[in-house]
Amino acid sequence: GDKVLVEDGLYQGVTIKNLKATAKEPVTIRAVGAKAEVVPTTDRKDNRDTIYIDGCSYVVVDGFRSFRANRAAIRVEGSDHITVRNCVVGNNARWGIFTGHCDDMVIENNECYGSVAEHGIYFGNSGDRPVIRGNRSHDNAGCGIHMNADLSCGGDGIISGALVENNVIHGNGRKGGGGINMDGVQDSVIRNNLLYDNHASGITCYRVDGAAGPKGQRVLNNTIVMAKDARYCILFSMTGQGNAALNNILCNLNPARGGILYATAADVDNVTSACNIF
Repeated sequence: GDKVLVEDGLYQGVTIKNLKATAKEPVTIRAVGAKAEVVPTTDRKDNRDTIYIDGCSYVVVDGFRSFRANRAAIRVEGSDHITVRNCVVGNNARWGIFTGHCDDMVIENNECYGSVAEHGIYFGNSGDRPVIRGNRSHDNAGCGIHMNADLSCGGDGIISGALVENNVIHGNGRKGGGGINMDGVQDSVIRNNLLYDNHASGITCYRVDGAAGPKGQRVLNNTIVMAKDARYCILFSMTGQGNAALNNILCNLNPARGGILYATAADVDNVTSACNIF
């Protein structure tokens, strides 16, 4: 139930380890102003990630700024019911926000930009039920939001029950990927997102590292305007049954590409496409 309130200023990177709170009494670490910045370190056991949360439950990190991390500005590992909200992270060496093996995580109202090697937000490994909501992820070398179930890293290799909504994703993908990229993600909802000026793919549902391909994926009410050098607005590949793309606005400024790409005839059969504007 504790609340740690942090004044404006510069702070050294921090590791929060094995902090077990409860749903009724979470621990909140919150910046009280708009200029509480956490900076990369050289004197910790692991200096790769500036804010590192490991083995924790019911912890809220709210309102911090962090830039130019050696790897990720915020990393959450092996934890559950962690919330990262209202943070601004930019120009980090690999990722803005990075997770591994986390269930029931909330990533909301953050700005993630300028990741040099990869993605703005990377929800990784076999975590389930993430909520990724209201973020602005832009101008990252790879994906705006990347979700990869990573069978090779342990767990069941499936991310299920995700809700990805109300995000604004733009200017990503000059090194590849997708605005919202999903490998081994199933039974999830991707809705009401705005994607524009991304240079690789738009919303992708596929399998490479996941244990299985997309099934039960609901891609709803998204607006996608692809850049002139981009690929397709939506991709379905290696699908199971029960996928749907409904009520989306799909505009592709690349005349050699289009709205929805199905990798095989089986993918056509496994996806309901209706009420979209192309």
